Amino acid sequence: MQLFHKEYPGPGKPLIIMHGLFGMLDNWHNLARKFSSQYHVYLLDLRNHGQSPHSDTINYPLMANDLWEFMQQQNISRAYILGHSMGGKVAMEFALRFPEKCLKLVVVDIAPVPYKPGHNDIFKALFALDIDDENKTRKDLDEEMSGLIPEFGVRQFLLKSLVRKDEGGYYWKFNLTAIHAHYEEIIAALDGGRSYGGPTLFIRGEKSPYILDKHLPAIQALFPTYQLETIDGAGHWVHAEKPAELISEVEDFLS
Repeated sequence: MQLFHKEYPGPGKPLIIMHGLFGMLDNWHNLARKFSSQYHVYLLDLRNHGQSPHSDTINYPLMANDLWEFMQQQNISRAYILGHSMGGKVAMEFALRFPEKCLKLVVVDIAPVPYKPGHNDIFKALFALDIDDENKTRKDLDEEMSGLIPEFGVRQFLLKSLVRKDEGGYYWKFNLTAIHAHYEEIIAALDGGRSYGGPTLFIRGEKSPYILDKHLPAIQALFPTYQLETIDGAGHWVHAEKPAELISEVEDFLS
């Protein structure tokens, strides 16, 4: 699969960044510009997201292979790999499968563990929307979602992937049907049986439940040289809530 990407040329080694579930590469645009002062940055749209191709299947082995193919297409032999949330699990899976391609690994606010379903209201809200109605505005759709998704920021995040059709109505950039069908695979644990011994940094938000102390043994088993940093005041959206602090942690680790 040929992933859509944006490139931010810089003087240093390649740094590949991957977004989370329902996201797209533009979520990391501002940070990529900052990172490009020291690294040659690539932002990726993962399969079934953004402008990358849609597929009936989505799981971590497939997405890790997508990243491998991307690096082959771009003639990148080795790179720093950074991923947030679902993108962090892709990054971990890639490092476990292709350790020789990963210079250093940065995982933002996700662990290699199974998670309980946490997006049921989002799926329910998105499937309930009639996005083919050419008379509806984005404000109309936002109001319809608000009953199940009260958080304004979450609704705005989702609506970034809503695109107006020339003939009227809208479409989602993400493949809602495939994501929903394979959601159990997205929240599943990564397979054990191998480990990545290269330098690894896990970054968690202080207010986020995604990396808890009880998850550290599972991290240790797969990434025995890992470091853990906690960013004060941040939730799951560390890069949006505390970008300067995240950039500082990443640059200190990669330098």
